[in-house]
Amino acid sequence: MAGLDQGLVQLYTGNGKGKTTAAFGLAVRAVGHGFKVFIIQFMKGNDDYGELKGLSRLYPECHHEHFGGKGWVHKGTPEEEHIQEAQKAFLRAQEIVHSGEWDIVILDEIVNAIWFELLVEQDVLDLLDSKPDHVEIVLTGRNASEQLIAKADLVTEMVQKRHPFDQGIMARKGIEY
Repeated sequence: MAGLDQGLVQLYTGNGKGKTTAAFGLAVRAVGHGFKVFIIQFMKGNDDYGELKGLSRLYPECHHEHFGGKGWVHKGTPEEEHIQEAQKAFLRAQEIVHSGEWDIVILDEIVNAIWFELLVEQDVLDLLDSKPDHVEIVLTGRNASEQLIAKADLVTEMVQKRHPFDQGIMARKGIEY
């Protein structure tokens, strides 16, 4: 069985495209080396994301669960359904991180869940402090705070220079979702 001697904390943030893509690329690489990966997606209530089907092909080494309410979340006035779904996802994340069964845990869009006030940032920081030494945790999402940036061992900021949306091209199946 594979395993990490030292698990770190990675953070992919910024306004550019590629945060989730980078994290899921890491999952593919890790599975290729025999690591066990668990992915929890926050704020993903829709079932039409390509990664839901694609990641299932990496089973059983890679497990994937997604949580989220229907519709958009509005900063400052989140609906109770969105808060409850984020809380369920976070409880699941705590369980998975501390289970001892997984080498890498990806918490996709957790940074957004904090920014939209669906989660308390200190709870996430406490999870990072309490993780087992061998577990790598990957956080993704825009608007990472200075506290999250300081806590991470690796921080990558995706910077948007150009995006097809700026030219009126809407999100494309298999590319953006």
